[in-house]
Amino acid sequence: MSRSSGSGLQQCPAAGEGRDGILQEQGQRQVFCGLTSIVWLHRKMRDAFFLVVGSRTCAHLLQSAAGVMIFAEPRFATAVLGERDLAGMADCNDELDRIVGELLERRPEIRNLFLVGSCPSEVIKLDLDKAAERLTAAHEGGVRVVHYSGSGLETAFTQGEDQCLTSLAARLPAKTDEAPSLIVLGTLADVVEDQFRRLFDELGIGPVAFLPPRRSDELPPVGPGTRLLLAQPFVGEATRALIRRGAERIEAPYPLGVEGTLQWLRAAAEAFGVEQERVDEVTAAPVARAREALARQGERLRGRRITFLPDSQLELPLARFLAAECGMEPVEVAMPYYDRELHGAEREALGEGVRLVEGQDLEAQLDRLRADRPDLTVCGLGLANPLEAEGLLTKWSIELVFSPIQGFEQAGDLAELFARPLVRRETLRV
Repeated sequence: MSRSSGSGLQQCPAAGEGRDGILQEQGQRQVFCGLTSIVWLHRKMRDAFFLVVGSRTCAHLLQSAAGVMIFAEPRFATAVLGERDLAGMADCNDELDRIVGELLERRPEIRNLFLVGSCPSEVIKLDLDKAAERLTAAHEGGVRVVHYSGSGLETAFTQGEDQCLTSLAARLPAKTDEAPSLIVLGTLADVVEDQFRRLFDELGIGPVAFLPPRRSDELPPVGPGTRLLLAQPFVGEATRALIRRGAERIEAPYPLGVEGTLQWLRAAAEAFGVEQERVDEVTAAPVARAREALARQGERLRGRRITFLPDSQLELPLARFLAAECGMEPVEVAMPYYDRELHGAEREALGEGVRLVEGQDLEAQLDRLRADRPDLTVCGLGLANPLEAEGLLTKWSIELVFSPIQGFEQAGDLAELFARPLVRRETLRV
């Protein structure tokens, strides 16, 4: 094992009608690796470090996905498993202890060290849970070592974040009282978090904590009285872990677009006994700005047909936003998996007349896409260039995860992300 600072195809076992009128597909699917979530998680948690225990392919993926140079001192790295490690001929634990020791000596500011499992470490059954316990004890008082899986064996690459937050949920301190408090779950850009915090303060909702936090000493307590408000649609396991610890989920749409954000805030206000008139008063100015920004994109998007291939789990709320607020026509909305508890409200808001698909049979889906010929296709990186070569206009779904898109102030920017490829094509055509 040594230290160093994509896409793939998986074959699953037929298609059939699933719950809520959603077609379930099982076949060849394209999966982007869950390690990708480290790219936005390490930017959010400023005193955390992510050490992937994996192969050189894992290291290359992170280096290329993050777009950083080796001298930039990013807060992630890969402990590379060599041939002897993979063959079981070397003691990985001794080597891992040495690498972690050297890392913490060189980076004393680290307070949370995440040991991230990968496909190779899971295939050889490397017990990183025990390694995390051992390393936490060895560096007692200095750093907390936590393990989670970020392997590409998951259904969606965003499940890497869900696994990370689930590992944190088990380590949150217990509440000592039952006073109301709010946890906003799911990674948000700092600028979006600050905007939401100001709105919650004006509404008199609090105390409010965001998970993941910016620093490890900001982990919020959880227990009876804790309300849970989801900012991302792919944090199902973390949600259930917090509910098991006594938290109560607030049912709300996701804060994408004007209406999604407004309903999100109204649900939080209702849970904390705040009058809806107060919500309208506090949000009047940002709502007006957001609607003005959306109006500027309306002509470019209205009436355009769009298809979502399954990739990030953002597909349902994005389709709802584009249909309701931008006048686009979703042809097919496919998602890696459907969680009725977390996605049911978005599915109902989207309404009827849209082909909904859970999972993926890649060849069948591409056949439908070629027959539909939508104006825009949202898909993963691995499919974008081949589809562009066939004359289909595409949008990378991963860009929508990396970009700040939640909240009122970002509504116009979110619409522009979809308008941009359409404008570019028109410009090139002229």
